Amino acid sequence: MQILPVLFAVLLLMLRGEPGLSLAQGLPQDCERRGGFCSHRSCPPGIGRIGLCSEEVFCCRSRWYS
Repeated sequence: MQILPVLFAVLLLMLRGEPGLSLAQGLPQDCERRGGFCSHRSCPPGIGRIGLCSEEVFCCRSRWYS
């Protein structure tokens, strides 16, 4: 029975969000400086999300951007 608290702790560590994996929320100007553009609801096909311009507006950029 002493293994259950250890398993629970390991599960919590695995499920917590890492700050580096979240989308960075910023201003539209920040998105443009990173080479992206703001798109409502989703990014077009072939374009990846690199952040957020606001709650429902994504910052998108081509995956081939250099």
